Amino acid sequence: MSTMNEIYTTLGISPAVYEYGEKILAGLKERFERIDETAEYNQLKVINAMQKARVSAECFNTSTGYGYNDIGRDTLEQVYAETFHTEDALVRPQITCGTHALALALSANLRPGDEMLSISGKPYDTLEEVIGIRPSCGSLAEYGITYAQVELLEDGNFDYEAIKNAIRPQTRLIEIQRSKGYLTRPTLSVTQIGEAIAFVKKLRPDIIVMVDNCYGEFVERLEPSDFGADMIVGSLIKNPGGGLAPIGGYIAGTKECVERAAYRLTSPGLGKEVGASLGVMQSFYQGFFLAPTVTASALKGAIFAANIYESLGFKVIPNATEERHDIIQAIEFGFPEGLTSFCEGIQFAAPVDSYVTPEPWAMPGYDSDVIMAAGAFVQGSSIELSADGPLKAPYAAYFQGGLTWPHAKLGILKSLQRLYEKGYVKW
Repeated sequence: MSTMNEIYTTLGISPAVYEYGEKILAGLKERFERIDETAEYNQLKVINAMQKARVSAECFNTSTGYGYNDIGRDTLEQVYAETFHTEDALVRPQITCGTHALALALSANLRPGDEMLSISGKPYDTLEEVIGIRPSCGSLAEYGITYAQVELLEDGNFDYEAIKNAIRPQTRLIEIQRSKGYLTRPTLSVTQIGEAIAFVKKLRPDIIVMVDNCYGEFVERLEPSDFGADMIVGSLIKNPGGGLAPIGGYIAGTKECVERAAYRLTSPGLGKEVGASLGVMQSFYQGFFLAPTVTASALKGAIFAANIYESLGFKVIPNATEERHDIIQAIEFGFPEGLTSFCEGIQFAAPVDSYVTPEPWAMPGYDSDVIMAAGAFVQGSSIELSADGPLKAPYAAYFQGGLTWPHAKLGILKSLQRLYEKGYVKW
C-alpha cells in the first residue's frame, strides 16, 4: 500500500513541498476543530428548517412551462426563509448568478429618483455596470437612480459619521458587501454588519438595507438577516448550493422586498406563482443540505493557504490568525508571474480540465484582464476549488472553494509546487 507521501508524489507534489505543508498543518488542528463545530451547528439549523417545511420526496419532482403549484420550489423557499430567519425567500434557477441576483434585488426595490448608497466602499466589479458607475445598457443610472458610496475606515470598520452625512432624503437603499471582492480590505463580520444595520435603522427606519452575502453563508452561526437586514442576496454556485446546484440565486428577506423581486423576475401580476423548476430541485435541496460542511472544507483550505503563504513572506488577507467571515483568501504576490503560477497550480489540481493552463483574458464585466483557474463540475462555481485575480497591481490571487478538504489541500500544495519549481519561493 502506498504511503500518503507516495500518493502525493504521484500527483506531482515533491517530498519537500509535502513536508512543508504537513509542518504548517500541525499547528491548525484546534482551529479546524472549531470550524467543524460551526459546521455542525449550521448543519442542524438546515435540517431543522427542512423538517419544519415538511420536505418530502415529492419536492424533487420537476415542473415545466409556467410551473404553477410547484411544491418543490415553494417548499425550498420556505426552507431558505426558515434557515436565514426571514419572512420570505426567492430561490430560482431563473436567477443566473450572484450579479443577476443583486441586480434583481436592486432594480426591484429602487425607483426613478431614488438613491442607492454603498457604505462598504466600492462594490464588486460586475456591479459597476449594474449601477452605472461604468455606463452600460440597462443600468440603474439609465432609469434615473443615483448612486453614492462611503469608504470604510483604514482599519476596515464602517465610517459612521460619514454614513450619517451621506444619507439624503432620496436615499432609499443601502448596500453592504460582506466579502472583499477584488479588494484587499478585510471581510466584514456579521457582528459588524449588524451594528451598521442598527445604526442606519435608528437614523431612518424606512431605508432598505441589502447585504451582498456572497461567499459568506454558513461561515458563521448567524447571518446578516439575523440582525435585521431587509434582504440578503447570494448565488447558488457559491456556498449555499453546496457544489450540487447547477445554477441559481436567492434573495431572502422581508415579504415586501422579496415580492417586489419576484414581480421583477417574472412580471407584474405573476410574481412567485410562475417559474418552472426544470428538474433541478433535488440538486438545490441536497446542495443546501451539504452547504455547511462544504463551506467548512473551503474555510480549512483558505486558512491552510494563508498560513503557508504568510510563512513564505507574502501578504495575505485575512492573515494567518484572523477570524474568518467568508471563504475567500487573498494572497498578494506583487508580480504577475506569482499570480499566474498560483492559478496554474490550482488548475492542475482539478478533477476536471486539469491538463489546461489558464490564461488571462478580457472577461466581461471587468476593467482589466483576469486569470481564472476553475476545473469545476459546474462552470464558474466558486464553491468548488478555484482561484482568480485581475492582472494589475498588487497582483493578488483570490482563492476560494473546495468541496472537500483533501481537494483543497491538494490544490494549495500544487500552487506551492508550481511556485517552488519556478524559483519564486524557497524555505
